[in-house]
Amino acid sequence: MKKWSMLMAIPTLFGLEGLVADELKYRGFQGVEAENGRVLFEGDWKDLADANIWTRCGERVLIVLARFQAHSFEELFQGTKEAPWENFIGSMDHFPVKGWSLDSQLHSVPDCQKIIKKAVVEHLKECYGNPWFEETGPLMQIQFSIHKDQVTLMLDTSGAGLHKRGYRADANEAPIRETLAAGIVDLSRVRSDSLVCDPMCGSGTILIEAAMKARNLAPGIERRFQVEKWGCFPGKIMLEQREAALAQVRKDANFEGIGFDIDPHAVELTLANAKKAHVGKMITASVQDIARFHAEKLPMEGHRKALILCNPPYGERLLDTQKARELYRTMGVVFKPLPDHAYSVITPDEEFESVFERKADKQRKLYNGMLKCRLYMYFR
Repeated sequence: MKKWSMLMAIPTLFGLEGLVADELKYRGFQGVEAENGRVLFEGDWKDLADANIWTRCGERVLIVLARFQAHSFEELFQGTKEAPWENFIGSMDHFPVKGWSLDSQLHSVPDCQKIIKKAVVEHLKECYGNPWFEETGPLMQIQFSIHKDQVTLMLDTSGAGLHKRGYRADANEAPIRETLAAGIVDLSRVRSDSLVCDPMCGSGTILIEAAMKARNLAPGIERRFQVEKWGCFPGKIMLEQREAALAQVRKDANFEGIGFDIDPHAVELTLANAKKAHVGKMITASVQDIARFHAEKLPMEGHRKALILCNPPYGERLLDTQKARELYRTMGVVFKPLPDHAYSVITPDEEFESVFERKADKQRKLYNGMLKCRLYMYFR
């Protein structure tokens, strides 16, 4: 019997699409296709639950209900009205609309919202025979994107973004997003026996994401998702997938995370957040200025390589450009080229390599929110 499936999408920060696609392929998902800013795949309710629980670098999981061209509001209305909304939205459910339009003839987002909402209402009227809808039930968030006149209509199954793992209720002034930190961890090839050090650890996000990857601890194992409140969703599936994820946690991981920060409060945050994420025993943190960092003194016993990963403060974040570059010069001195050490530094400063005084072995363009950055990687 052919497996019932639906088309789904995972939006990503720009630059992480390939990592999310690799995640999905590794877990056996079908029809995986990376596009700019999102990854498409096919699956059933079990796959949807699995994607929400396991996706490290994606922002949310959406069900794609329709894709069509629209150059006019009439085409938008008719294309929306034909989608199978009744398969998911019940007669009492709440179904607001939000989205965006780029490089398209239908450029007014408020007008598009109104047209889509009206079309969905008209479709559901025909299905349920209701003259109007109270919308007092569970939230069924409709999302749309219109890019170069190509409309995509979706339902959000995650609710809060997948970067909200639950361990970081407290953070420092400008924390890195968890999904981006997970991307840096993947690109730096963190393994179950890795030694990872963040000499400017802030609230500990990079260290925690590295430890979770090393333990094969699913990032969404303890949080709840909006789809669990839907009447059409078989709730036992999420429970089964959480139990399956728990069984896959590596208890033998020889990972070690070491954090330093000049701010004592940041050190306290790192330790507290690591404990919330159930990796507290794998991470230590202490107060230390970056100028006193000695890569060659990291405890290498039992580890093949030391990975130094960091998200230093910079001009548009915490420091002005001059002070940030003074920091990069210091990093260039203390981040010594060593045969069993590798360094990954993310920053938006295009002059980083010249200030650091060493050309990266590899670069990767990434986005921290809307801020374009580069991950500079040193491993030779």
